[in-house]
Amino acid sequence: MIKINKDDITRIPPDNIPAAQNTSISKNAMVSTAFPDATAAGMHVLRRGGNAVDAACAAALCLCVCEPQASGIFGQSVAIIHVNGNTVSVDGSGRAPALARPSLFGVPHSGEMGHMATTVPGTVSALGYMQKRYGNLEWPDVMAPAIRVAQKGYRITRLQHILQRRYAADLMQTGSGARYFLKDGTVPYDMGDLFVQEELAGTLECISADYRLFYTGVVADQIDTDMRNNGGLVRRTDLEKFGDPIVRDCIDTTYRGIRVSTVGAPGSGPTLLLSLNVLNTVPSKFLAKRDGKSLPYMADAMRLSQEYHVQRPNHTDLYRDDTSDMHFGPGATRVILGRMSQDICGKANLNVRPNSEDTTHLSVIDGEGNAVGITQSIETVYGSRAAAENMGFLYNSYISTYEMSDASHPFYLKPGNIPWSSVCPSILFRDESPWMVVGSPGSSRIFSTVCQFISGMLDGGLPMNQAMEQARFYCSPAGKLHLERDDRLCSVMEPYADKRKYEIVMRNRYSFYMGAIHAVASCDEHFEGIAEVRRDGNAGGP
Repeated sequence: MIKINKDDITRIPPDNIPAAQNTSISKNAMVSTAFPDATAAGMHVLRRGGNAVDAACAAALCLCVCEPQASGIFGQSVAIIHVNGNTVSVDGSGRAPALARPSLFGVPHSGEMGHMATTVPGTVSALGYMQKRYGNLEWPDVMAPAIRVAQKGYRITRLQHILQRRYAADLMQTGSGARYFLKDGTVPYDMGDLFVQEELAGTLECISADYRLFYTGVVADQIDTDMRNNGGLVRRTDLEKFGDPIVRDCIDTTYRGIRVSTVGAPGSGPTLLLSLNVLNTVPSKFLAKRDGKSLPYMADAMRLSQEYHVQRPNHTDLYRDDTSDMHFGPGATRVILGRMSQDICGKANLNVRPNSEDTTHLSVIDGEGNAVGITQSIETVYGSRAAAENMGFLYNSYISTYEMSDASHPFYLKPGNIPWSSVCPSILFRDESPWMVVGSPGSSRIFSTVCQFISGMLDGGLPMNQAMEQARFYCSPAGKLHLERDDRLCSVMEPYADKRKYEIVMRNRYSFYMGAIHAVASCDEHFEGIAEVRRDGNAGGP
């Protein structure tokens, strides 16, 4: 059965060909983000003597200003960092507030709107900690570009206009969201309108002296008051207790001779590595064909890898075995290969999350061999659709990601627990040096988008921009095969879906739903970057 998704979103007008300016080359460093002002912020910081961490934090803060549908200072951020020869992940996941209980929400995923949908945020802690621990510049210098964009404004894009139209009713329902993110609090901004955020600029200025003031100062007091007045659960005591993000070891595997390093649980890094390990058992030339045998093989590998991990949820704070054989090593790979060889690839009654989430990713690499990838989000598009009174930012909606019924589940909703996540910012190494940083938004599709991009480059021999632009697909454990509208892809995958009795969901070409690759690479004598044609960003170097 084929279902046409009539509400699918794309930023590219019909019949437009993606523009070549999404690719950039520089001699000194490279930044790729989902918004030009954020890319410019990263480049500005690099010119002032900052390293990749400084640039990445400046860009991430700027995205909190100019990509409000996808991220914000009340969200969470997860990073992979390679600095001075060491690689770590920084887990800035949020935390469930002390008052949070499943009984407050009824059924799973009911807490997606309003103040009650919000967890204690990790983004400011993660970015502040990273910059202080690994950066070269002072924190106020790194925050300055975001403050400037909030004060002076940026131009609303076609994609943002479409999203505001789509979610205007939700923003109106919360009231506070409409007041800050709709024109005159009633209608979507038009494409090209200047969007100024004076109150957000004031909030950013409050924490520009010290990022911890977000959790302990006047901002924390205002958040507490706003939450109490609007039925939210976050309190100043939750903010004060948040502390630093968790620095974790990365996990890695080798694919076609390239070491792929990514983040472990609660992200989808293990799913990405398991998918790559399964694909690594067949020749590159087989996958490069993208024909009636290789694409179904890739779809089975990714679908079964995701099903495998959904059935085995892992929380590394509880079970520190993320590098063990059972997650993505030879043992797990044999399980997936065994099912594929026996043609046991049918539907699974598994829910891997609702489909309205949004996220953003940025990648930075500098001339000193440092590399950073940050994936950050406020969960659903425009988060909880509720905004902080007098502070100008949206609250996140991460309560919706917790398990609500099984108290033994690692991501059960209880005070202090971190939420489920699907991010996998990654660094690829060649000869022990960072070669590429890559990541994507897209919720449950993130690992699939990154996997297809890596395979396109390493198996198909494609340049970065072509690997990014090729038509994408995603097959959920429940047997829904999402296809971007592309003649070759559809002709290959429709017989596969018929055989498996999967439902086909037809998406627009360059669909917003199918993720967004932002990648940078260190080449022999220059740096190269690409920014996703499915989003608003660009890449550039100082």
